[in-house]
Amino acid sequence: MWLSRPLFDFHVIVGVTALLVTVGLTMVLSSSSVESYVTSGSPYARFLPQAMYAVIGTVAFVAIVRTSTRTMRAVAPWLLGVSGVLLVLVLVPGIGVEQMGARSWFVVGGISFQPSELAKVALAVWCAHLLATYLASGSDVNAALRPLAVVSVIVMALVVLQRDLGTMITIGIILMSMLWFGAFRARYVAAISVTGVVASVVLGMTAGYRSDRIRAFMNPELDPQGLNYQTIQAKYALANGGLFGKGLGQSDAKWSYLPQSHNDFIFAVIGEELGFVGAALLIGLFVIVLLAGMRIAQRSTDPFLRILTAAATTWIVLQAFINIAYVVGLVPVTGLQLPLISAGGTSMITTMMMFGFIAHAALREPEALVSLHDGGGRWMRAVFGRPARPVTSRTARRPRAERPRAERARADAGRPTRLPTQAQQPRARERATQQQTRQRPTDHSHFRQRTAEARPYRRRTAEPGRSRTRGGPTVPR
Repeated sequence: MWLSRPLFDFHVIVGVTALLVTVGLTMVLSSSSVESYVTSGSPYARFLPQAMYAVIGTVAFVAIVRTSTRTMRAVAPWLLGVSGVLLVLVLVPGIGVEQMGARSWFVVGGISFQPSELAKVALAVWCAHLLATYLASGSDVNAALRPLAVVSVIVMALVVLQRDLGTMITIGIILMSMLWFGAFRARYVAAISVTGVVASVVLGMTAGYRSDRIRAFMNPELDPQGLNYQTIQAKYALANGGLFGKGLGQSDAKWSYLPQSHNDFIFAVIGEELGFVGAALLIGLFVIVLLAGMRIAQRSTDPFLRILTAAATTWIVLQAFINIAYVVGLVPVTGLQLPLISAGGTSMITTMMMFGFIAHAALREPEALVSLHDGGGRWMRAVFGRPARPVTSRTARRPRAERPRAERARADAGRPTRLPTQAQQPRARERATQQQTRQRPTDHSHFRQRTAEARPYRRRTAEPGRSRTRGGPTVPR
């Protein structure tokens, strides 16, 4: 069956990623052309930087796929430390820049960078490394809850000070997925989930800009020219699209009717230009990401890759559905972008990195390893390299000769058997035949045969005080 073919999951992830990036660049060009022409005189003013970020994200994608799993785990604490320092620096006046009500940006040479996006990736990789370490050592994984909680609270506190609601929700999604797929006790997951929901409600009701969004959601017809203007215009755009849409580039909402039409509310432009069919196909791509990502996580033999892949898949899919939900009016506006579709350089790069982690795990499935090491996927090996065999336990990282026999057997249990290639099959059959001929017979005639062969080497005359055989004293009979 085509689902059981080697490298099938890897091909699906690469193909879906390429489709999402292509659709995203096309829709960013279509939705931002009017505003770009008005502000800068060129319809490509927003499209060209987004295309540049897509190229950088592609390089990051390939680099992550080629990087070994051991290197990822070694870099995880350092990456988390660097992102923590950047989260502190962005709060310093004169260093961090406030945009759209959130002080979470660095601007260098006209290029903006959001350190909270890097913090999400660093937190996901570090949490997966921490949980995999506890699982590999045989310790109770629930003991990892204390360091996990301390680091997560510090990161979330820094994000709250930046007044970035979207990043705070994404970090909550990452933590919940880590707890769930990290095999924590159900009561711990439930307690932390309830605490997170209560904290979100309290934060939403205390801050002015968050409470305005909640009031606008609870009263859709309240202040149609103010709080609810963006949501109402998004619904108008979706309604104008109909079944097949008005055509690519024919949206009315982008003519300054819908603010942020190229960013948070780009799904409304997609629904207007491509219609219900185009919007449904886009949702279908994210459903494929969900199914393929969870399948890769289930088939992974490395606990680090399994947890990281499941968390990355949950992050991407839930963020996409939350964005679509607030565009159509099902949830309050949160500011979460549509992954790989909305305009945003840092978001594009970090999302491509998460897709890179999923593809990294797909390339290290047992069947994929056998295919690559036996000569399959020549062009893929040229681009993404030949991955090493996955580490299935903590002791498997030591040299094989230094490990006890029981540990070697446990480590080899998760490794796929390497099948001989077509060129190696005659040689393998010859070796098997030689091994069969060298097997000892069931009777004990080989002892007599060895004794007869050894007789010519014995001394025929014994020296005084020496035995007839070579070496040793004379044994009296």
